[in-house]
Amino acid sequence: MRILMIGGSGLISTAITRQLLARGDAVTLYNRGRTPLRVEGDVQTIHGDRTDFAAFEAQMAAGRFDCVIDMVCYRPTEAESAVRAFAGRTGHYIFCSTVDVYTKPAASYPIREDAERKPDPAFGYAFDKAACEEILLAAHARGALPVTLIRPAHTYGEGGALLHTLGWDTRYIDRIRKGKPILVHGDGNSLWSSCHVDDVAAAFVHACGNPATHGKAYHVTGEEWQSWNQYHQRVAKALHAPEPVLVHIPTDLLAKALPTEAAWCRLNFQFNNIFDNCAARQELDFRYTIPWIEGVRRTVAWLDDHGRIQPSSDDDIEDRVVAAWRRAETAMLA
Repeated sequence: MRILMIGGSGLISTAITRQLLARGDAVTLYNRGRTPLRVEGDVQTIHGDRTDFAAFEAQMAAGRFDCVIDMVCYRPTEAESAVRAFAGRTGHYIFCSTVDVYTKPAASYPIREDAERKPDPAFGYAFDKAACEEILLAAHARGALPVTLIRPAHTYGEGGALLHTLGWDTRYIDRIRKGKPILVHGDGNSLWSSCHVDDVAAAFVHACGNPATHGKAYHVTGEEWQSWNQYHQRVAKALHAPEPVLVHIPTDLLAKALPTEAAWCRLNFQFNNIFDNCAARQELDFRYTIPWIEGVRRTVAWLDDHGRIQPSSDDDIEDRVVAAWRRAETAMLA
């Protein structure tokens, strides 16, 4: 199968490309060429900027592909450009969306693919992804482009890092190893799901060229539903580190104190994020095969091997927040 990947150097797209090559597909990557690729094999590359719509659409008009996987479509204008570029030129267009398109909090759990999709406009990433979905589904409905939506949740693995309350920086891993206090939004009991990139990628690969997926959306998410407290405790267990000291701070207060670093806590992490994978299991042969603790060990081993773990002493923001919170606790109790 001739497959075009828009992207190719990111966490998920790297894993998808590797699996497609192993399957024997002919893969072409379209990207800006600024990030080194982490794949080996016979991969063709087209360099360009998909946000230069006229140039991008002209480049796409020069070729035809059996399937297009779009990993870097984030804004409605980019979705509109994709429809113009691929209508009548591909048999299948797969859009990498996100579970963040849903209304938060959800009306019921686990969240199904037909749940309400009205994200907070302040959550720009989710709001724009939802708008992209509408544009692409409209194109599918009028027969212009056969579309499949795949909605990953938190995806991690070799080549990436581990998420935490304040983002993706790897100082978190150093803090865990050294037994330093770990910031947790709220009481740490909201539920979260994480999925290793190899399991997520396999669902994309099985979707390629599958007409049964046209016009549908699929979750490809973790199936070890765990609280944020358990998340951090299991990271420590995976790394043979001390039991972490978890410092719980009200989410609203944390977001006011650190409006940039803690924005996703207010918009996303404070809510339960657990999803029904039944559709992907039935139609994409999705399987959750890599347990969280094993995946953490593999991810951190890759970071160690590549010298990517930052010393926690590089930034004392968490220590300053913890100290301020403990002073406030002492004053309140007094």
